[in-house]
Amino acid sequence: MTKPTCPSEVLYAGGRPFPKLAACEHFAGSEKMLNKALQIQAEYSVNQQSVFDITADCEDGAPAGKEREHADMIAGILLSEGNRFDRVGVRIHDVRHPDWRNELEIIIGKAGKRVAYVVLPKPEIADDVLLQVSALDELRNRYGIAREIPVHVLIETPGALHEVWKIAAIPQVETLDFGLMDFVSAHHGAIPASAMRSPGQFSHPLVARAKCEIAAAALGNGIIPSHNVTTEIRDTTVVRDDARRAIQEFGFLRMWSIHPNQIKPIIESMRPDFTEVSEATTLLLAAQDAAWGPIQHEGKLHDRASYRYYWELLQRAQATGMDISEDARQRLFI
Repeated sequence: MTKPTCPSEVLYAGGRPFPKLAACEHFAGSEKMLNKALQIQAEYSVNQQSVFDITADCEDGAPAGKEREHADMIAGILLSEGNRFDRVGVRIHDVRHPDWRNELEIIIGKAGKRVAYVVLPKPEIADDVLLQVSALDELRNRYGIAREIPVHVLIETPGALHEVWKIAAIPQVETLDFGLMDFVSAHHGAIPASAMRSPGQFSHPLVARAKCEIAAAALGNGIIPSHNVTTEIRDTTVVRDDARRAIQEFGFLRMWSIHPNQIKPIIESMRPDFTEVSEATTLLLAAQDAAWGPIQHEGKLHDRASYRYYWELLQRAQATGMDISEDARQRLFI
């Protein structure tokens, strides 16, 4: 019996598959909170797969003057048994901070085989990103790490927004993240503080424009746009609504969490519609049976263009822990 062909092998022949990432990225800085996040990551897992990523923070999480010790601690977390899914990334300092190279060398030198991605904050221009990516690649070569380590770039300055399409086109970049609070602060009081939270963050023209530009640049280059944090940590309805608006109104496919209470609402709000997931499963199995040629489904013609849409939707469903039939899991996710 011929083994069924995975959609990714057929639908992206000669092209770059769209990244398959969790819809939530949870930030933590201290050793206590990182271990707590790893515990929650295990509890929320579905079919032995994490449904959210963790970013260990060397930037805002590090006590001033103890950046190296903090990076050492994070390397230990990456190497620990608690990191069972290898879905922990690290945010280092920006290119103008004196310790960013030391942090990167500690992380890559000690735990480069286990780090999921590296987050680069506060670039002013695309060359800032290229400088840090070059340093990352040099360290990978030095320590014999064959795999490419993706980078996630924080767009939080007017300069970075101006060059966002250049940044998104850098091959190692996997996500563009919006740093709302730093972006507002960088406008010298011209944007009010109310734009750092809802509803202002979705309605202020300069902020809304930034979100549209980031999402368009990311999606236009086949990478993932990641939405900024919600500062509300008690009222989960605010978190749910922010996540819903981020994906439905601005096209963001991933969102930051800064408190454990925010993780589940973000994941649930960013899940695809159940009806579409069911339709995607049926259609893709029929397409696989037809060797990925054109088919008719419920009176409509489908080909590889629509297959790509439904395949990416089904991958998002899996990444957010939605139920997928065992038949589809065995035949499509191979």
